[in-house]
Amino acid sequence: MYRHLARSSLGTLSNIRSRLSSSLSVDLAGVFPPIVTPFDRNEDLYLEKLRHNVDVWKKKSFKGYTVLGSNGEFQYLTIDEKVKVVETLKSEDSEKTIIVGAGHESTKITKNYVSLLAEAGGDLALIYTPCFYRGSMSPSAFIQHFTAIADASPIPIILYNVPANTGLDLPVEAVIMLANHENIVGIKESGGNVVRIGAIAYKTKHLDFQILAGSASFMISSYSVGAVGTVAALANVMGDEVCQLHDSINAKMDCLDLQHKLIAPNTAVTATFGVSGLKFVCDNVGLYGGPSRSPIQPLNDLQREKLSSIMAEVGIVCS
Repeated sequence: MYRHLARSSLGTLSNIRSRLSSSLSVDLAGVFPPIVTPFDRNEDLYLEKLRHNVDVWKKKSFKGYTVLGSNGEFQYLTIDEKVKVVETLKSEDSEKTIIVGAGHESTKITKNYVSLLAEAGGDLALIYTPCFYRGSMSPSAFIQHFTAIADASPIPIILYNVPANTGLDLPVEAVIMLANHENIVGIKESGGNVVRIGAIAYKTKHLDFQILAGSASFMISSYSVGAVGTVAALANVMGDEVCQLHDSINAKMDCLDLQHKLIAPNTAVTATFGVSGLKFVCDNVGLYGGPSRSPIQPLNDLQREKLSSIMAEVGIVCS
């Protein structure tokens, strides 16, 4: 199961499911918006509004979707709710690739989540680094965790490095080791460390392993050192512009002005105002954002005013 590595200490090929062969042809070159999860005023799933949003998004030039990620409030959903969200997305747009956030702190539970969400319609599974017992998360612990998941998974695995949320980086040496696994096809890098992204790209260039930039703010820099696609929150509400930047970079066009244009609104709907900010903008561009689940709080008047001012600079009017 590991490319170019001895099998004796790394499991057996029989653990890889029948869909493993598809991992060898996975193409992550494109934009995958990490879509918001709609809730009603009682914080219950609002699947009708998800269908509405997908009807808008599927007209964009997205390669696919990332569902149940950080911007999808995956930590606040039950597994039954997660299955319903994926099934709904798949039923509304079966043409695009669906990356499902299937991670959990436990290896055993993650394996179960991956299986259920693959059955619901997920094409690839995005697995974040476990972090609650941070002191015990050594490189060997990470390697064991992701290897066990990849061995058991019926769909290809994408590693998810998101230090702003987990408080740690998946060690580069662990990423390089895991990249040799035939069912681990890439990594989403959300930390913005271009040196790290370049190092991973260089050390895995002989493998079928791809890197996704985890933000619209550092697309040019990430692509310049080896990233091939983007999972960017801003694509929820400025999908055309994010796709244009992706295409322009690949066409080697001068797109620095466009990259600069996206930094402020991207920062606003992520680090500054979070999921509530992203959902607020969704509500103002013909999408449904709605409330987040508690304990995430809605924006106050001052926050809405500040965010509206930032978005106005890129032509989006919020009220």
